[in-house]
Amino acid sequence: MVGVSDGPGPAQAPAAARAEVGRPLLSIALASMIEDVHAHSGAVYLLRPDQPVLEMAVMAGMPRAFAAPWERVGLSAPIPVADAVRERRLVWVGGEEQMARCYPRISVVLPYPFALAALPVATAGTVYGAVFVTWPGAHPPELADWEREHLTAACERLALRLERAAAQNLPIGPEADVLATPLSGVADTLGAVEAARMVSRLPYGLMSLDLHGRIAFANTAAGELLGRPAGELLGVLPWVSVPWLNDPMYEDRYRAALISQQVTSFVALRPPGEWLSFRLYPSTTGLSMRISRARAVAEMAREAPQTGPGPSRLVTISQVLSLAGALTEAVGVKDVVQLVWDEVAPSVGCQAMVILGSQGGRLHVLGHHGYPAPYVVERFDGLPLSERTPGTHVLNSGVPAFFDSREQLERLYPHRQETPDGFAAWAYLPLIASGRPVGTCVLAYAEPRVFPADERAVLTSLGGLIAQALERAQLYDAKHRLAQGLQESLLPHSLAPLPGIEAAARYLPATQGMEIGGDFYDLVPTRPLAAAVIGDVQGHNVRAAALMGQIRTGVRAYTTVGQAPQEVMRSTNRLLIDLGADLFASCVYLRLDPVQGQAVMARAGHPPPLLRRPDGRVRVLDLAGGPLLGIDAEATYPTTEVSLAPGSVLALYTDGLVESPGVDIEDSLVDLGALLAEAGDQPLENLADELVRHSAAARERVDDVAVLLLRARGDD
Repeated sequence: MVGVSDGPGPAQAPAAARAEVGRPLLSIALASMIEDVHAHSGAVYLLRPDQPVLEMAVMAGMPRAFAAPWERVGLSAPIPVADAVRERRLVWVGGEEQMARCYPRISVVLPYPFALAALPVATAGTVYGAVFVTWPGAHPPELADWEREHLTAACERLALRLERAAAQNLPIGPEADVLATPLSGVADTLGAVEAARMVSRLPYGLMSLDLHGRIAFANTAAGELLGRPAGELLGVLPWVSVPWLNDPMYEDRYRAALISQQVTSFVALRPPGEWLSFRLYPSTTGLSMRISRARAVAEMAREAPQTGPGPSRLVTISQVLSLAGALTEAVGVKDVVQLVWDEVAPSVGCQAMVILGSQGGRLHVLGHHGYPAPYVVERFDGLPLSERTPGTHVLNSGVPAFFDSREQLERLYPHRQETPDGFAAWAYLPLIASGRPVGTCVLAYAEPRVFPADERAVLTSLGGLIAQALERAQLYDAKHRLAQGLQESLLPHSLAPLPGIEAAARYLPATQGMEIGGDFYDLVPTRPLAAAVIGDVQGHNVRAAALMGQIRTGVRAYTTVGQAPQEVMRSTNRLLIDLGADLFASCVYLRLDPVQGQAVMARAGHPPPLLRRPDGRVRVLDLAGGPLLGIDAEATYPTTEVSLAPGSVLALYTDGLVESPGVDIEDSLVDLGALLAEAGDQPLENLADELVRHSAAARERVDDVAVLLLRARGDD
């Protein structure tokens, strides 16, 4: 486990070093450390030489199961031992409040009053691991100087021993955990037999549990109260041997007593209707448990009205899993805000919520629900981060803040420039993702509210889930804005006026995903004639959009120099091949002559246009054409001449308008033609809206949609 270096092998190691390593080095060092500072549990971690991971090598004073989630700890984990190694310093957590604030993941699993110190085990040049020790909840909130000195010196000594072991290639690895052993004798001259007789005569139950929770002794009364012979209880966990004690809440009380070293108690219902009181007296060797009938509780149970079962926790594990799953489905920031209101707010019982972000050194409201008027949350928007308010403090520090009442809030922030919001308690949760603050979630409650340590830990952990979803959503929104901006910059902002031709165009991005499309359209005036083009580049990404811009530029250039429609298509095809983009494009290009009332068209693998005649009849134009652009450098693109009488409407479109999952494209074309025949006399702008609104594809677009409408006026 410990890194090795060149030097004499085990056979050449000095006898003193071999003797030292032959002993349980880690266990002895840990036990001595715990005893010196009067702690009651601890553990030694060793740093793996092949990866940034700390592995627990030995634990003392507590069952290892208590620390099971942290058997292996990555150096980047928000855990005290990892922080101690990364920062090469002693990390102190003075109680459950500080644990809930600084290490909410630990506080959720161990929501008990205890203090903890974590230190690196390191020399000047090498880190070997880390140590943590814990004290009962009665320990003062600050670490004494003598405790700090003892712990620091002990870790330095352990590091030197590990350095010597590594120099001698002597293996250091996991050791047996150190658990206190029960006393072997009985005090004074009473004797074990007489002590057992005395205990058996007591009218209440007595049991002794070891550190693992196994029953080492039970008197007769304990067996009678639990409904099991005392002999059948020995060596077994109470919540395993007694079915109606098989509830995590009762095991939680045993863990709380051991970790806090404080007397704890609970009551349990022995079916069908007898309440028993359990009182646990902990020590460093185990627990003594006193069992008696809870007559007062039984009386209250008989007198109290019967109600349905209520939730036992603020947020259950199943709710947390559900929230985590739901948050992964949120796409944009608005989705996250709505989901937090719909899912999180009811679980935590708040009546209002606002999510804040920061930009340019100021707070910004990302979304809110439950406030009586907009101005209540507008006070947050644009607030400088340098202002001393709860929202800015939480965002800057990354530390949650809980206010049980308005008096407490105003006492801590007497000069805050905030409009009263009508609420009486608040939880300000930092939203931290990827190690950086991305915002603050404010939960507001209508009545004063006490936030116990376990509730604070749960809320802080929920803040972590919200932060990850918010970070993804902000990234999505930023990319979406970039995509839309790029798409808009590559399409014409307005259509150039053409002689004798009225034009209207529409572009709609796909409703699924946020990728950029390659659809394009353009009008090119070349008096007395004019040109129009519509096309679709394969793909939905930045490359497709960039290529679309190059094609538009090429078409304009070839049109301007006077090339015929077939030559424009051939030149554009060669351009696409010369660019080596490995992408294809479909296209329809037409040269318009409104004076002669005709259009000359060339097509490259694109859906055929629709022509609505002045009498309202619509037909699909069966144009001659060639392959997609970008496939064959020698391809030719024959042209078709179409009569364009005044009042005629040409409908050019991309396949996104007529292609939809589960709908035959022939049926879509028929429907589009029928709509064009019915609504074709409307102003062209209204007609364009009608076509994109009622197409089958518009309801759930898997592809972009571009439409270009041209109407011959015949008045120029």
